[in-house]
Amino acid sequence: MGRRASSGAEASLAEGAGTVGGGLEAAPRRKRPRARREWVGGMWRPGPRPLLLLLLLLLLLAARAEAGAELGTVAVTCGSVLKLLNTRHGVRLHSHDVKYGSGSGQQSVTGVEGSEDANSYWRIRGGAEGECPRGAPVRCGQAVRLTHVNTGKNLHTHHFPSPLSNNQEVSAFGDGGEGDQLDVWLVQCGGTYWHREEAVRFQHAGTHVYLSVTGEQYGHPIRGQREVHGMPSPNQHNSWKAMEGVFIKPSPTEPSRHDEL
Repeated sequence: MGRRASSGAEASLAEGAGTVGGGLEAAPRRKRPRARREWVGGMWRPGPRPLLLLLLLLLLLAARAEAGAELGTVAVTCGSVLKLLNTRHGVRLHSHDVKYGSGSGQQSVTGVEGSEDANSYWRIRGGAEGECPRGAPVRCGQAVRLTHVNTGKNLHTHHFPSPLSNNQEVSAFGDGGEGDQLDVWLVQCGGTYWHREEAVRFQHAGTHVYLSVTGEQYGHPIRGQREVHGMPSPNQHNSWKAMEGVFIKPSPTEPSRHDEL
């Protein structure tokens, strides 16, 4: 009797164990994904996870976008329209439909003290077509043309004496922004790009003089305006700074206004 009961109990336990075992087998264990591994230092080590790589890539792209936006706010860019202030004499580069009575007889370029004169706006263009895409930051050493907005003539110099100081005459030349090879100037600055708050120099690519003001004043019909001319060496008289204007951001669809135009 005792053996039969023991045998029945064992059979019952065995049957129950079989039922539990069957339940475990019906839900197989999930396999853990194998970690990416890479061969480093003579042995296999866990490699970078895709999610971490994606996060690092997003952070890098965000940093580059932020740097580009910051550059767009501080750099002078191609296509921008601005006024240029001579930092030594406090006058802005200016032109108008008044011709020199001597020298080349071309349109005169002067310096004026007032900041509100619309004849003091100049557009930044490349030294040749296609060299300065709209919105691209102007690099130090880059060749540019400065086109007078109201008359469409380019800042120009050549081997004529200036009327008052006998330095090299600076004039405005051309038609509709088209002149000749003597319209090209090199931007001289200390870093990679021409920054708005930085004083720069403009050296003429053809004759190597620097755009300068030394204080001589005209009489009638442009009384009080200063002579602008070319000088052979860099000095305090040929330092210029970007002032009022419309500065184009690197994105060509969003112009950034620095002041009224």
